[in-house]
Amino acid sequence: MALFVQKYGGSSVADPDCVKNVARRVWRTRKAGHDVVVVVSAMGNATDDLIALAKKVNSNPDAREMDMLLATGEQVSVAMLSMALHALGVKAVSMTGPQAGIIAEPFHRKAKILAVKPRRIVKALKEGHIVIVAGFQGLNRYEDVVTLGRGGSDMTAVALAWALKADRCQFYKDVTGVFTADPSVVPDARKLDEISYDEMLELASLGAEVLQSRSVEFAKNHGVRMEVLSSFENKPGTLVKEEVSDMENIVVRGVVADKKQAKVTILRVPDRPGIAAGIFTALAKANINVDMIVLNVSNQGQLADISFTIPSADLQQALKVVESVVPEVASSGVTHDQNIAKVSIVGVGMRSHSGIAARMFSVLAANGIDIHMISTSEIKISVVISKKQADKAVRVLHREFKLSR
Repeated sequence: MALFVQKYGGSSVADPDCVKNVARRVWRTRKAGHDVVVVVSAMGNATDDLIALAKKVNSNPDAREMDMLLATGEQVSVAMLSMALHALGVKAVSMTGPQAGIIAEPFHRKAKILAVKPRRIVKALKEGHIVIVAGFQGLNRYEDVVTLGRGGSDMTAVALAWALKADRCQFYKDVTGVFTADPSVVPDARKLDEISYDEMLELASLGAEVLQSRSVEFAKNHGVRMEVLSSFENKPGTLVKEEVSDMENIVVRGVVADKKQAKVTILRVPDRPGIAAGIFTALAKANINVDMIVLNVSNQGQLADISFTIPSADLQQALKVVESVVPEVASSGVTHDQNIAKVSIVGVGMRSHSGIAARMFSVLAANGIDIHMISTSEIKISVVISKKQADKAVRVLHREFKLSR
């Protein structure tokens, strides 16, 4: 008998019929003789609907109260799925994140998991139950409910799989696996049979919405076996695994665009030691994740413009932080741009192949796509371009690196 942790996203439990479909799928796994712990997201667009509802009574709602509200979305899902399993004659019990033993940081809206104490889950499994856990939520040291940020249900599933020593952590989506590009942008995008943790981590952090990047990083660090499958079709999915030698034969594994980015520029900052540290320390204290950073020093070498990219959802908070720092550094002001996108190519084969950046930049130039910023790592190259050209860039790069084959 194996133990599977299965995670179902919002589209998989979007309505009662979808919930019944998930219940049948979970029951088939249990009927095959396996223990099952299921993590579910809120139904459909429930989280967005709750955010909109909150803003009808307060345009700037308190973070703690937002977590109290948003946590209810997953609680609806777990109760509904447990009821659907009961209708099939199956023993099942639903739990909130705190009831399941998810202990998290005291930050609201995007807390990280600190520990998992799955005592109640283990007990319920021994009693023959399928356990349904609300994703996206945990309990902090003040005994307040906190949420884990967008995609936090993925993190819940991986953390539980690790704590329970599960044989596999399966993610059921509205797609059949991980693709070389978004199929809605590139119709001939190809499903991958396998992908390395490092490649999946880069794709997830760069805008691919198949898996949350924090969950992939945790899985890699703790050896949790991950698999991406379809909730609606019985087809092989994509296995996320340790890198093997033949993976380097494929130079580029995928191309992805992140249109939820914003660029902030601090103008005419004095060019002296400690200035940049002060700016980015203030942003870090506000829990704002900064991505690309570019420093442009003037000809005189005394003043500089500092530009950086952040998730667009953090823009207003970042502007408040930066504007509070601006008088301290005597800069000439702050500008921002939300009409940008980050387009990236990813592949472990880049480590052993040269000329990839040249090919990427050349094909973008040949198609009239201007590059504003560049960032690289050992296995990825990212560029910031105009948002309106993002889909075009993905298609030409997918074709250039022959990813459909």
